[in-house]
Amino acid sequence: MAAANGIVSAKSVKKTYRTGSITVPALRGVNLEIARGEMVAVMGPSGCGKTTLLNCLAGLERIDDDPGQSIMIEGREITSMPDREKTLYRSKRMGFIFQQFNLLPVLTAEENVELPLLVGGVSPKEARKRARETLASVGLEKQAVQRPGELSGGQQQRVTIARALVNNPAIVWADEPTGALDAENSQEIIDLLKSLNRDQALTLVVVTHAREIGERCQRILKMRDGVMINGS
Repeated sequence: MAAANGIVSAKSVKKTYRTGSITVPALRGVNLEIARGEMVAVMGPSGCGKTTLLNCLAGLERIDDDPGQSIMIEGREITSMPDREKTLYRSKRMGFIFQQFNLLPVLTAEENVELPLLVGGVSPKEARKRARETLASVGLEKQAVQRPGELSGGQQQRVTIARALVNNPAIVWADEPTGALDAENSQEIIDLLKSLNRDQALTLVVVTHAREIGERCQRILKMRDGVMINGS
């Protein structure tokens, strides 16, 4: 499925954490393929390697230095990229949504959203324009000048989603995106992610414990003890 229209391809991915004489194998040869435009859930018990897998796929963590491994994103081998090139690639082609909103409390919603653009060299005028447009796309045009402390949890997560989308990324990684929200706000965020996937053909990889999110995705990848236990 991930040949002509593939966006993520991982082969034999291993990740081992080492502390002194203690070694913990977090990923033990993970293989997966994700097609462009898919909304995929990665599910499994705590400690099974879900977040580690997401971080490795996104190039936030290095994989083990073993032969035969590869992580391809949009046809590019991300594991062999120099750190600076990898950082630039992430800033232009990836978006991130985390359980904790990671918004800067002294900045307004639009300032939080435009920050990645400014860091990437976009002019302040263009960055502000795109930030406001993206906030409007997630239903927060009226909250653009409010700071995170003035917003509900659901609204803060929408700001986080807008920040992830403002660069028009090829793929968005979401790690427990509803973990800090109540049931009502969780449902609103699920609906928003689903509509973005449907209307914009946005590729979403969602790490979650929530069955209701998994059921809304096109496919569920189940993990246990650092390996995939169903399909690829």
